[in-house]
Amino acid sequence: MDKLIKPQWPDAEHPQQMHVDVKVDDLDAGEAAVLRLGATRLTGGTESFRVYADPSGHPFCLVRA
Repeated sequence: MDKLIKPQWPDAEHPQQMHVDVKVDDLDAGEAAVLRLGATRLTGGTESFRVYADPSGHPFCLVRA
Protein backbone atom coordinates (compact mmCIF):
# COMPACT_ATOMS: atom_id res chain seq x y z
CA MET A 1 0.00 0.00 0.00
CA ASP A 2 1.26 3.48 -0.87
CA LYS A 3 1.85 5.92 1.95
CA LEU A 4 -0.22 9.12 1.87
CA ILE A 5 2.04 12.08 1.12
CA LYS A 6 0.56 15.19 2.69
CA PRO A 7 0.51 18.15 0.27
CA GLN A 8 2.59 21.18 1.21
CA TRP A 9 1.99 24.71 0.00
CA PRO A 10 3.81 25.91 -2.03
CA ASP A 11 6.31 23.12 -2.63
CA ALA A 12 6.95 21.61 -6.07
CA GLU A 13 8.41 18.47 -4.47
CA HIS A 14 5.00 17.73 -2.90
CA PRO A 15 2.50 18.31 -5.72
CA GLN A 16 -1.04 19.41 -4.95
CA GLN A 17 -2.73 16.29 -6.40
CA MET A 18 -5.93 18.34 -6.78
CA HIS A 19 -6.88 21.97 -6.24
CA VAL A 20 -10.37 23.38 -5.77
CA ASP A 21 -11.42 27.01 -6.25
CA VAL A 22 -14.61 27.96 -4.41
CA LYS A 23 -16.43 31.10 -5.58
CA VAL A 24 -17.75 33.35 -2.80
CA ASP A 25 -19.47 36.74 -2.84
CA ASP A 26 -17.54 37.97 0.22
CA LEU A 27 -13.98 36.80 0.95
CA ASP A 28 -14.13 37.84 4.62
CA ALA A 29 -17.37 35.93 5.25
CA GLY A 30 -16.06 32.93 3.29
CA GLU A 31 -12.84 32.96 5.28
CA ALA A 32 -14.72 33.05 8.57
CA ALA A 33 -16.80 30.05 7.47
CA VAL A 34 -13.89 27.87 6.33
CA LEU A 35 -11.82 28.71 9.42
CA ARG A 36 -14.78 27.61 11.63
CA LEU A 37 -14.76 24.31 9.71
CA GLY A 38 -11.07 23.72 10.44
CA ALA A 39 -9.25 25.26 7.48
CA THR A 40 -5.93 27.05 7.86
CA ARG A 41 -4.97 30.19 5.93
CA LEU A 42 -1.84 29.71 3.78
CA THR A 43 0.56 32.19 2.24
CA GLY A 44 -0.34 33.62 -1.13
CA GLY A 45 -3.41 35.23 -2.54
CA THR A 46 -4.48 38.66 -3.71
CA GLU A 47 -7.46 40.96 -3.25
CA SER A 48 -9.51 38.57 -5.39
CA PHE A 49 -8.55 35.19 -3.88
CA ARG A 50 -7.14 33.60 -0.71
CA VAL A 51 -5.39 30.26 -0.19
CA TYR A 52 -6.25 27.75 2.56
CA ALA A 53 -5.63 24.15 3.54
CA ASP A 54 -8.38 21.81 4.64
CA PRO A 55 -7.87 19.89 7.92
CA SER A 56 -6.02 17.15 5.99
CA GLY A 57 -3.65 19.70 4.43
CA HIS A 58 -5.11 19.84 0.91
CA PRO A 59 -4.88 23.38 -0.52
CA PHE A 60 -7.90 25.21 -1.91
CA CYS A 61 -8.78 28.81 -2.74
CA LEU A 62 -11.69 31.08 -2.05
CA VAL A 63 -12.20 33.24 -5.15
CA ARG A 64 -14.31 36.37 -5.27
CA ALA A 65 -17.30 35.70 -7.53
